[in-house]
Amino acid sequence: MYTRENADKFIESRKYLLNGEYRLRFHLMSEFGWMNDPNGFVYYNGEYHLFYQHYPYQPVWGPMHWGHAVSRDLIEWRHLPVALAPDREYDRDGCFSGSAIVKGDRLYLMYTGHIVTGPDKDLHYSQNQNMAVSDDGIRFQKLAGNPVIGPEQLPADVSQKDFRDPKVFERDGVYYAVLGSNDGKGSGLILMYRSDDLLHWTFVNEIARSDGHMGDNWECPDLFELEGHDVLMLSPQRMPAQGDDYQNLHSTAYMIGRLDTEQGRFLYDRYEPIDCGFDFYAPQTTVDDKGRRIVIGWMETWETEIPTQLGHYWAGAMSLPREVAMHGDVLYFKPIDEMANYRHNGFEAADILLDGERDMGVSGDCYELEVVFRADRAEEFGLKLRVHGEEETVLSYSAADGRFRFNREKAGIGPGGERRTRVGLNDGLLELRVFVDRSSVEVFIQGGAKVMTGRIYPGAESLGIKAYAIGSCSIVSFKKWDLK
Repeated sequence: MYTRENADKFIESRKYLLNGEYRLRFHLMSEFGWMNDPNGFVYYNGEYHLFYQHYPYQPVWGPMHWGHAVSRDLIEWRHLPVALAPDREYDRDGCFSGSAIVKGDRLYLMYTGHIVTGPDKDLHYSQNQNMAVSDDGIRFQKLAGNPVIGPEQLPADVSQKDFRDPKVFERDGVYYAVLGSNDGKGSGLILMYRSDDLLHWTFVNEIARSDGHMGDNWECPDLFELEGHDVLMLSPQRMPAQGDDYQNLHSTAYMIGRLDTEQGRFLYDRYEPIDCGFDFYAPQTTVDDKGRRIVIGWMETWETEIPTQLGHYWAGAMSLPREVAMHGDVLYFKPIDEMANYRHNGFEAADILLDGERDMGVSGDCYELEVVFRADRAEEFGLKLRVHGEEETVLSYSAADGRFRFNREKAGIGPGGERRTRVGLNDGLLELRVFVDRSSVEVFIQGGAKVMTGRIYPGAESLGIKAYAIGSCSIVSFKKWDLK
C-alpha cells in the first residue's frame, strides 16, 4: 500500500539522482519522478496552492499521488509534503485528478478514486469521487464518508467507468461539481452534481456533449464565470483535427456560454482551442485575491516521447501561469504580470531592416523576448531560437496564408513537428512575446489572441537568437531579458 510518508521519504532519498540538463528555471516541476495534470489550483491563506498528478517513484505514469507546491507569485514554488496517496480501498489504484475549494477556514480537495477491477487495467476499472480536508493547507484527511459520489449515481446512458476529474465550485450558496465522461459510443460529455455541504451530492444533468467532432471522452472540465459570461474548459481525448486546430492526439478547448443551474445545461454556440501548440493539456483555473482568473496546464502531451524519462529521473512540467481575459466573444491568454519581476540584463534594439538572416547579438536558454515585426513586403519572417549549427526552433509568419508556425523539426532530441494557427496582422504588425526556459518555448501572439506551447530539447551550446525574412520587412522593436 502506498502512503504519503513513504513517498516523501523516497523523494528525499533520491533527489541526488536528478539530471539537471533540461530542468526548467521558472516553471513548476516535481522534485522527482512523474508529473501530469494540475489539480486543486486555489488561492488559500495568502498563497497559491497547486497540486498535481504525481508518481514519485519513477519518471513514468503509475498509481497516482497528489504532489503539492505553494507560491506567493506563481513563479517561485516551494514543495510541500505529498498531499494524497492511494491508500484506501476506494482509491487503491490512483488518486486521479480533481480540484480544491475553500469553505470557511478549511481547504477541501475533491478527487477521483481509481480502482482496477480486472486483468486489463486499461479496460477493467471503476471510478468514484472523494473528499479530503485540511485545516492548515498541508495535512489532508480523507473523509470517513468517502466516496461522496459513487458509480451508482451515474445516469444509465453514459459510461459506467469513465467518470472523473471533478471541478468543484460554489454559486449562489450551492456547490456544484462538473465531471468528465463519455456516452460509450464515441462522444465525450460533462456531468454535473449539486450539494449543499460538499458531503452529500445529487445528480443534476448532463450539461454538454460532443457534437460528433470533439473526441470520444472529455477530461478535466473547468467551469467558471468571467465578466458576466460562463466559460467551460475541457480536454477532449482523440479529437479529430479541424484544419490547423486540434492536431495533437488529445486537445484542449473552451466554450463561452451560459450555465443554467436549474435545468443543468450549458448553452454555447461554438468552441475554440486554448493553446495551438504541441504541449498543453488538462488546464485548470483559479481566481486570486486580485480578482484575476489564472489558468495553468500540463506542459506535456500524452503518448509521446519525453527525453527526460531516460536517465534524468523526472518527467513533466507545468506551463507558465496565464491570465484569462475576455475580448469580445473570445478569450485572450496573457503572461502574468509577475514575470516582469524576474527580468534582468535587458537588451533593446529598434527600426531594423530585415532581408535575409540576422544574428541579434544576444543569446541564452532562459529568457523573455518582446518583438514587433512590420510585415512590409516579406513573404515570410520570424525568429530562430536556440540556434547552434543545424539546431534551431523556428517561429514564423507567412503573409501568403496568414498563418503563424511553430516548427521544432531541428530543435534537438525529442519529438519534432510543426503547429500552425491563423493570425491576423494589426495594421501590418505582428507582436510576439516569447518565453524560453531550457526545454520549453511559449509564444503569445498579438497580445494573447493565440498561444503556442512546446517542449524542445536542444544541445547545451544551442543558445543563439536570430531573426530572418524572405523578402524585406522590419523589426519595429526587439527586447530581450534574461529571466532569473
